[in-house]
Amino acid sequence: MKKSNLIIASAVAAALALPLISDAQGGPAPKPKFEAEKCYGIAKAGKNDCQTANSSCAGTSKRDSQGDAWIYMPAGACAKVVGASLQPTRS
Repeated sequence: MKKSNLIIASAVAAALALPLISDAQGGPAPKPKFEAEKCYGIAKAGKNDCQTANSSCAGTSKRDSQGDAWIYMPAGACAKVVGASLQPTRS
């Protein structure tokens, strides 16, 4: 009986972890359907859309406001955000 409980618990754990695994992207974020630009230096840690000096995948920035981590923003919006840049910066 204990073996079957372990199997059931493992299956439930795997089912609960599946959405988390699918959210972790293995590459770049998909290009948005709106007119967008890459905005550097404003993403929260782990929330970048893609590519930093040390990685090439979305969600891999190591700290908030990392200068080489970017997110997609509507065209023209990046210039309105304090600390944001249309080009990668050192931080």
